[in-house]
Amino acid sequence: MDYVKLYKTKSGTVLFHQNSFYASSSSWDVMINRDHLYEYLLQVINKLKPDVQAKSLIENELLPPIHSQEVWAAGVTYFRSKEARMDESKVSGGATFYDKVYDAERPELFFKSAPHRVVGSGDSVHIRKDSIWNVPEPELTLFINSTGAIEGYTIGNDMSSRSIEGENPLYLPQAKTYSQSAAIGPCLYVPASSISQDTTIAMEIERAGKIMYKDQVQINKMKRKHDELASWLFREIDFLSGCYLMTGTCLVPPGNFTLAAKDIVSITIDEIGTLTNKVGVKK
Repeated sequence: MDYVKLYKTKSGTVLFHQNSFYASSSSWDVMINRDHLYEYLLQVINKLKPDVQAKSLIENELLPPIHSQEVWAAGVTYFRSKEARMDESKVSGGATFYDKVYDAERPELFFKSAPHRVVGSGDSVHIRKDSIWNVPEPELTLFINSTGAIEGYTIGNDMSSRSIEGENPLYLPQAKTYSQSAAIGPCLYVPASSISQDTTIAMEIERAGKIMYKDQVQINKMKRKHDELASWLFREIDFLSGCYLMTGTCLVPPGNFTLAAKDIVSITIDEIGTLTNKVGVKK
């Protein structure tokens, strides 16, 4: 399937299409927030010349693919996620809430990050100092434009403080939303048609050169549809420049695992690429 990849850099936007790189100085928000984005990008590319220097911008100046967009997230969209949430909440008595959410008509949707708190590939994600159980959550992330249409995809890491959200379901915002708790990238992937349901998400966690966790899953394991999630999100909220929506995870490290400073988390999704982040703690 044909596609265009958009990389945001300090010097502007780099477009990749059919093995060629193109540099554009167009505003990120103006470029991506439109209907029929793939067709528009082909028109942009037709007016540009291949730029052999553009690839070096990606290597040396890469930024997260975001400007004014908020990042939201959907929870309990995979059965494995439901099991993990129920397990962490059983002591507090909150386990039954996640069972109900998984089977309910209304999905769980929550605000994840303002754009200035988002980090990109190569940057550090943080774990909270007041949490003793922390995990990354690898998620296919939708770009939805201001009219509610899904126009592209990226990779998301929804960093989560499981000890906090397990203590009480009402603590979910503190467990999910803090500085550098959201990573997206490395690019915005804009295919000619919707992403394949056979697409694979893989995650690897490395600590001091040793692989601590490695697994993969296809997105067809997800219970809810992408259009369904987008529709619920846009029911009563407007997004003037569009938004990103993380769609949930099925890759959950075992209960005896928690992230540590200097761990390296690598998330790969077919066609999109790899999002890599080192783990840090805010000073």
